[in-house]
Amino acid sequence: MKLCRRRLLRLGAGAAALPLGSLLAWAQAYPTRPVRIVVGFAAGGGVDIFARLIGRWLSERLGQAFVIEPRPGAAGNIGTEAVVRASPDGYSLLLIAPANMANATLYEKLKFNFIADIAPIAGIVRTPYLVVVNPSLPPKTLPEFIAYAKANRGKLNMASPGNGTPPHLNGELFNMMTGVDLVNIPYRGGYVPGLLGGQVHVSFASMAASIEYVKAGSLRALAITSRTRSDALPDIPTVGEFVPGYEATSVYGLGGPKNMPATIIERLNTEINAGLADSKIKSRMADLGGDVLALSPGDFKRLLADETEKWGKVIRAAGIKPE
Repeated sequence: MKLCRRRLLRLGAGAAALPLGSLLAWAQAYPTRPVRIVVGFAAGGGVDIFARLIGRWLSERLGQAFVIEPRPGAAGNIGTEAVVRASPDGYSLLLIAPANMANATLYEKLKFNFIADIAPIAGIVRTPYLVVVNPSLPPKTLPEFIAYAKANRGKLNMASPGNGTPPHLNGELFNMMTGVDLVNIPYRGGYVPGLLGGQVHVSFASMAASIEYVKAGSLRALAITSRTRSDALPDIPTVGEFVPGYEATSVYGLGGPKNMPATIIERLNTEINAGLADSKIKSRMADLGGDVLALSPGDFKRLLADETEKWGKVIRAAGIKPE
């Protein structure tokens, strides 16, 4: 009787080990066919560039093509939903962008829950913004600008690429923390030309869109929105040096459908973090105004939750609605 019991226990243990062994073998073999990285925006923008940098690295490291698939529309929601509905086998991935965190609050009737339905895999980059003004505006420092804006409440226009976009949300957070009243002027497409032409006064513009104009003197940079100063513009102070606690950056990374095998998530995370340690990729990210964001899946998940909550509060407090 005892012998039979021992045999049954051994057989049970062996049976329990089989799925794990099969799963490990599957993860080690992954990928065996091309993988798509869905980008919820048109080709050519910053999101697309980040996706192609990481896709090229993963293709070289894992021996299969990581194909970038633009699925623009509805501020990134169409592409996100396509990945949410895909099989969780690691062959459909999402380039996570700031819109994902804002849209969770901005849109009331989404067909998915970003935090619950997308499995975080790895961070890629964090990008700051510049507070830039037309040089004709009198203020030359951020404290001077705050005083000027308070003296001209509701009279200063703020350029953004649309309601709920990072430049808009950055400005609304600034409004709340300083007591000024910058008025958002949403542009469809490029918003910097309006600033250059003097039709608007200020913008919380992306580094990529504004840094060359700052260097040329066409725009005046008053501050950078990150926690620390940028090596690209070391003389430009942070907003937080004058407005304690202010920080506004955009987070990009890679995710997949929920229920993806943890072994595949870990493998992708390891390979992406190896890429982020590569000097060429780090340099390219710096050229685009960003700092690499090497995180574990768990740390990336917590960061996405924190960013979603932070910008959700701003959207609700400012009463922002999608266009």
